[in-house]
Amino acid sequence: MQDTKTMKHIGLFFGSFNPIHIGHTTLAQSILEQAGLDEIIFVVSPQNPLKDKGTLLPEHIRFHMTQLALQSHEAMTPSDIEFALPKPSYTVNTLRALSKIYPNDTLSLIIGTDNLRIFDRWKEHDYILSNYKIIVYPRQGDNISALRKTYPQVRIVEAPLLPISSTEIRNMLSNYPITDNPARQWLNENVWNYIIDNNLYNTKSSKNE
Repeated sequence: MQDTKTMKHIGLFFGSFNPIHIGHTTLAQSILEQAGLDEIIFVVSPQNPLKDKGTLLPEHIRFHMTQLALQSHEAMTPSDIEFALPKPSYTVNTLRALSKIYPNDTLSLIIGTDNLRIFDRWKEHDYILSNYKIIVYPRQGDNISALRKTYPQVRIVEAPLLPISSTEIRNMLSNYPITDNPARQWLNENVWNYIIDNNLYNTKSSKNE
């Protein structure tokens, strides 16, 4: 049981993490420091039955890669809570489930400005705004001033956005040989080894080649 005397401010970072990369952890570290968070939980999204399984790896594999990537980050932990929740995985349902686990803590939802732009389309978005803090990081091309006026209650941080995405990393892994693969610089070493050892993302040659 959680110590009722201990109150933490926890950030919730949702994503497919397919795969998790240095851009994710760099962003999280910056938000952790800027927002004065005690911890960031990486909530790994489950397998969507409507998506191509060749593109989105099974949830247990993506969760394990997230575990590997966060081993060296004391204030970051992975969560597979959505795997056991009803599908589709609405954020509001996950927030309610996490509130039961962390009843004495402050929970902040971490999203990009791209999601804030369409936040009014989220299921029970008013409930989320009323019951949870929201920390927003900028996405290139978004009008931050306009978003501040629309959602004055959210906190927008100046977080670094590295020029990489999971989609680009998957393309690198499947289209370049393992030796001198450009994806390696963007991946935690343990994650890289796990991908190569298990021939994930259609890697074209073996680790020993």
